[in-house]
Amino acid sequence: MVRPLIMGVLNVTPDSFSDGGQFVDPETALRHGLQLITDGADVVDVGGESTRPGTSRVSSAIEQTRVLPVIAALRAAVPGASISIDTMRAETARLAVEAGATIVNDVSGGLMDPQMFSTVAELDCDYVCQHWRGSGSAVQEHTSYTDVVREVRAELLLRVDAAVAAGVAAERIIVDPGLGFAKERAHDWAIICELASFTQLGYPVLLGASRKRFLSQPGDTPVERDAATAAVSVIAAKAGMWAVRVHNPAATALVFKALAVCECKVKPCVPEL
Repeated sequence: MVRPLIMGVLNVTPDSFSDGGQFVDPETALRHGLQLITDGADVVDVGGESTRPGTSRVSSAIEQTRVLPVIAALRAAVPGASISIDTMRAETARLAVEAGATIVNDVSGGLMDPQMFSTVAELDCDYVCQHWRGSGSAVQEHTSYTDVVREVRAELLLRVDAAVAAGVAAERIIVDPGLGFAKERAHDWAIICELASFTQLGYPVLLGASRKRFLSQPGDTPVERDAATAAVSVIAAKAGMWAVRVHNPAATALVFKALAVCECKVKPCVPEL
């Protein structure tokens, strides 16, 4: 088994659901980004706009002011680092890649900005195409599914086809089923139970379960969901995910080390997940 990459979350925002406001200052954000790498992150995903349900969009100028100095500082501090920009805006993606990002992580799958696909094609960078049905307060108005796995797969493939038609190289595309985006708890778990359906699409798959509400009971804090996040990361590893996106890389790195020991030393004793 080849373990998934670990994508560490660096939210340079005041209002993200898990760590909003902690890393708004560029120097603090840089320190946290370096700590993510030390803790085991293979990729640092920098975002300057919260996508939690109910949030309002910020201007492109504010988003860029937040993320660009951090990306440039990370690139300067660790020249070989893999850096992702978490954005729905084509111009932010362009500027972020110019500053040192190598991956564009677009939670809208190109639906929020009609210039995203052509921009990514010109940049010739990796592109995460996530399943998405809406933003902000509208996102939970689109949670009706007859067969969530089949429908998410089909909708993802439509976006992938549109990206390829716009010039994005197929080998640059990574898909993400979008846990928590226009999905209820049961939908998220149904997708996790059928991750093989997404790896069968033929594209690398990113899974972003970290600290999301479906992992816990009401009243739990986001940080209290780290153990459940690590457990889902094991399921992702067994299913052949390309990467898992997490807030706490150290916890996921530890379970991956344990899983590697199990796979190598006592494989016959490991139950199927």
